[in-house]
Amino acid sequence: QTGADDLQTKADRLVQMSICASLSRKFPKATIIGEEELPPEEVNEELIEDGHCEEILKKTCPAQYTGIKEEELVIWVDPLDGTKEYTEGLLDHVTVLIGIAYGGKAIAGVINQPYYNYEAGAGAVLGRTIWGVLGIGAFGFQLKEAPAGKHIIVTTRSHSSTLVNDCISALNPDSVIRVGGAGNKIIQLIEGKASAYVFASPGCKKWDTCAPEAILHAVGGKITDIHGNSFQYNKEVKHMNSAGVLATLRNYDYYASRIPNTVKQSLVP
Repeated sequence: QTGADDLQTKADRLVQMSICASLSRKFPKATIIGEEELPPEEVNEELIEDGHCEEILKKTCPAQYTGIKEEELVIWVDPLDGTKEYTEGLLDHVTVLIGIAYGGKAIAGVINQPYYNYEAGAGAVLGRTIWGVLGIGAFGFQLKEAPAGKHIIVTTRSHSSTLVNDCISALNPDSVIRVGGAGNKIIQLIEGKASAYVFASPGCKKWDTCAPEAILHAVGGKITDIHGNSFQYNKEVKHMNSAGVLATLRNYDYYASRIPNTVKQSLVP
């Protein structure tokens, strides 16, 4: 174990304990699946969050969700997405992801960027929370489209491979942005910094994509695996998104139609 790994593990575990214990206390019948395998233990009361957000309670619940029972919800938690970047001090890459699924579909999500604005100097407000619900919309950021006619691909920073790079080359991008964290990559799409998020590799998990998917879909975007299959988020589903990720805010079909067959054949759903 290196110091950086220890730091990551401690931060991961504390954040997950806080989120999962707080959620299970309020919603004991919901299924909560977190990235870290945590032994059952008494959680320090200081880690329990029992407040709520007035802004969300002002919104009207979409009709299709008014009859949902608590036990039908699955909550996917990534306590620290972009862990490698966290340990390297690239703090703007780091997000905390909480995704809510019903009937196997991502329906609501929270992306918290705890260090947002960390380079802005004294007096800047640190951190922000982006959230969205299908049928209500997404909030906490300024929706912007990528420059028209430009093909800017956002992809992995620390999990590159020949397959990842071959897939990107085939899309003939104007530029490629390499950043950590799935949450951070979806933010690049919804803030207009990138036009497609492409990851031709099996590394991503359900807790990486559930929250970002709900937010992206709430503003009319689309995310699938490299073959175009939707992700399923029911509690029995395997955790790995083994056929990669393709996501856009607009023009999904343009990118989907250009994924090479050799790449698709290498990634089995």
